[in-house]
Formats: sequence, C-alpha cells, structure tokens
Amino acid sequence: MSFHLPGPLRRLRTQTATTAAHLATKASRATGRGAGGMIGGLIAGAIDPDIMASLGGGRPAVLVTGTNGKSTTTRMLAAALRKDWTVATNDGGDNMDAGIISALMANKDASTLVLEVDELHVPHVADALNPTALVLLNLSRDQLDRVGEINKIERALRGAVEAHPEMTVIANCDDVLMTSVAYDTPNVVWVSAGAGWLGDSVTCPRTGGHIVRTDDDWYAVKKLPDGREFRRPAPTWSVDADKLSSPDGDYDLNLTLPGRANRGNATQAAAAAVTAFDSDLERILPEIEGIDDVAGRYSTITYGDHEVRLLLAKNPAGWQEALSMVDRDADGLVIAVNGQVADGVDMSWLWDVKFEDFGDLAVKAAGERGTDLAVRLVYADITHELIPSPLKAIEACPAGRVEVLANYTAFRDLKKDLERAANEEKKESRRG
Repeated sequence: MSFHLPGPLRRLRTQTATTAAHLATKASRATGRGAGGMIGGLIAGAIDPDIMASLGGGRPAVLVTGTNGKSTTTRMLAAALRKDWTVATNDGGDNMDAGIISALMANKDASTLVLEVDELHVPHVADALNPTALVLLNLSRDQLDRVGEINKIERALRGAVEAHPEMTVIANCDDVLMTSVAYDTPNVVWVSAGAGWLGDSVTCPRTGGHIVRTDDDWYAVKKLPDGREFRRPAPTWSVDADKLSSPDGDYDLNLTLPGRANRGNATQAAAAAVTAFDSDLERILPEIEGIDDVAGRYSTITYGDHEVRLLLAKNPAGWQEALSMVDRDADGLVIAVNGQVADGVDMSWLWDVKFEDFGDLAVKAAGERGTDLAVRLVYADITHELIPSPLKAIEACPAGRVEVLANYTAFRDLKKDLERAANEEKKESRRG
C-alpha cells in the first residue's frame, strides 16, 4: 500500500530505499550470487512503493512491450536516441518492477528513459512514469500458467492506453490484437511491422467475430458495437526485405541481426525515435543497424572444436521465427527446452510449433524437458538424438558450426556454461 507522505518524508524514504538497494547489490556481487540488479530493485520497491515514480522524475520515457522482440527493439531504440540524448534503459532484459527500478537507480542523471516492460506490468508502470510514447509490438500466447489468456493482456494494455490519451502509441497494424489496443487512441502511429504468427488472432478481440485476411489487409466480419468496421489501419511506416518506408521516403535497411522479425523491430524503433523525439531518421539508422548482440542472443561462442551460435525462443511465435533463422548448412543443431517458472511450466505450446525439415543437420533434443521435445520431434518426423545436457549435446555434434535454439532458462544456463568453459580454456592456454 502506498501512503501520501509529505515531500521531505517521501524524499527520505526514497533515499533510504536507494541506499539499501545499493548495499544489497554490492553484497550480491561480493558473494558471487549475481549482478545484484534484481535484488536491489526488489528491496527498493519494498521500502518505497512509490520509488519508480520518484526515480522517473518526470523525464521523457518510452515503454516497449509485446510478446516477442521487446529486448531487441529496446536496444535499437536506446541506441538511436543516444545520438542526441543520455539514456537510462534496462538492457539486461529485466522488464518487471524490480528490473525497471534497478535501471532507473543506475542511471539517475540520464535525460531519457527507454524501458522494455512486461505486458502485464505496463498499466502501473505507465501510471508511475507517464510515458511520452508506448511501442506495441505483437501479442501471442506466452506462459499461460502466468499470464492467462491473450485477450486478458489485450484488455489490460487497452486500459493503459485509454488512461494516457496524450501518449504517442507506435503500434503494429499487422497484429490484430495490438491494433485493437491502439484503435481508439488519438495519437497513434501505425507501422506495418509484419505478423509471422497468426494462430492467436483469428477472431476480433472486441466482438469475437472472425478475422478475414488477404495479402495486405485484414478485417473483422462483425462490426464493433458502435457500428464501426474493425479493419487494418493504413500504415505510415513499413518494411520489406530491402527497405524501410517512412513518411519522408524510403531508406535502405541493412541490419546486423538476422530475421524478418528484427526488421519489423527496427522499423518500430525508428518510428518511435522520429515521432516521439524528432530524431533524424538518416542519422539514427546506422545506430539501429549496428546492433549485433542482445543479451547474448545471436552471439557465437567457441567451445572445443565447435563454433556455437545461440538463438533464443520463448513461445510458439518466437520459436517459429527462430526456426526460420537456423542455418541449414551448419554441422549440427541442438534444441534445448526447460520448463521452469521463468519459462512457463505448461509445455503444451510445443505442439503448436511447426518443426520444419532440417535437411541433413544432426539434431539433438536437450534440456530438462528434452523428453517432451523428443516426443514432439518424433511426431514431426525429425530424426534426432535425445541428450539431456545441452553441453554434451553440443559435444555430440560433428565438429564445426552448431546452431543452438533454446528457451529462456536453457539459454541462460547454457550461455553461462559456455562462457565458463571458454574462460577455463583461456586459463589453461596461459598456463601452457
């Protein structure tokens, strides 16, 4: 519960919370328990429930949300805005209250806030920070045991937009659910960023009526209660395989990051920078194009006689996109799946993923829920080998390039193991 304290007492509480958070962060790092950012934010929030608003300090803020692409789009947008501003951002991907508070504490003097926010946290984060802009990427099923049905999230986001009518909303008009979120706001910028996964947008979230799709359009058969048609808005920004199209013209877009989805992320980041901060598009595009690593995603690590490229996927839409990025000419493929709380313990989504033909790739199923994955691969008629340890699965692949596709905790743990092994190898070479 938050109490309305007088100004001096409120500042004292915030200062006490910040001091306690810094001490907890130092203790966490000193004991080797982690970077300490999350524990610091948790403690600060427990001491001062209003600390997010206090730390925000009325600075211009952009919130980035959606099922997939939050971290990448946030990284791109922060890079773009740094051409003209100092930026506070949660680039480690901690997108709930504790991570956001930690990012704000670590960057008190930054002029601008660029924050990725978990979908269900957007309403109260928006209330605390009164953002200048909100970037709406996409919505699809993700961790059903935590967030529930997708229409629940759509309604929560729609409520946040309605509560902040002055906020500029940059919305993906190819996504039916995000279009519904932004449909009535007076300050919306429509971006055609693509919608590779359509499994969660076959009906209108407002009426339940069927959605009809053509190549470059969609509409709901049933009209809205006020008689309006619910149809794909005309975008002012769009992207294709070659270029980014803006209201001021077309620009070449040559990203370092792979995949069609990342081109959509880049376009929404550019639209947010130009629309909300009057950035010069030609000037910021090189910053967006230069992003090559997002918290280790897409990175390559040498492990023995293997060059391992890491890809992260967390839900059916993300898996479908990541599968399209797998290099079929690699020497091996490891697919690793865990089912911890951070992943979502409900693994039924595996049956929604279309596992494609991997050609001659040596496929290994791994992770704590590797058996679930192996069963799915059997039904997909994918020849594979079950090796629960992702490290041992990599070792079992032929020498050369190995693609690794993993969900959240499997990715996190494997990245740590690979980095630890690389450091040990460096130590051994120095001793030699």
